[in-house]
Amino acid sequence: MAEIVLFHHVQGLTDGVREFAERLGVGGHTVHTPDLFEGARPATIDEGVAYVQGAGEEALAARADEAVSAHPDATVFAGFSWGGATAQRYAQTRAGAQAALLYESCLPITGDWAIGPWLDGVHVQVHGMDGDPFFALEGDIDAAREIVAAVGPDLAELFVYPGDAHLFTDSSLPSYDADATALVLKRSLGLLDRLG
Repeated sequence: MAEIVLFHHVQGLTDGVREFAERLGVGGHTVHTPDLFEGARPATIDEGVAYVQGAGEEALAARADEAVSAHPDATVFAGFSWGGATAQRYAQTRAGAQAALLYESCLPITGDWAIGPWLDGVHVQVHGMDGDPFFALEGDIDAAREIVAAVGPDLAELFVYPGDAHLFTDSSLPSYDADATALVLKRSLGLLDRLG
């Protein structure tokens, strides 16, 4: 069974993130949900971005490093939006990583914002809505397509859902889409089962 570190989005470790983690843990998977905001729950995406700017990327990265070091056996890194970028960094740089589950987020593997090339043998799934102003219109979907083209369909998958909501997998937010989330979870669990 997989051991997963799941990073929250800019509205913090919400009840919806916790519920998603519980559903991802079906079948014996272990899911850790570190709270990088130390209890803060920004009410909106804009307030969450302001929190990130105020806390500082270096401090938040240090919190993430501490959280990951507490789970040395974790081999799957997952995250929502802002947390997806954090998950991708570990999937691309941490020895022993097997997979990344990136929800509504994807960084490029070439160019100025790139972490570097995708590592051999590391699986990745990217999920997002086709009209999401953050995912579809700010380049994340293009970055995901670049990874799929470079890595190939045996290891990399992009799943696009109809709609324009951001954070649609969080059941505690108004943007929640239950049907799309059920499909996201089904596909994510399929990948986890394939990892053995």
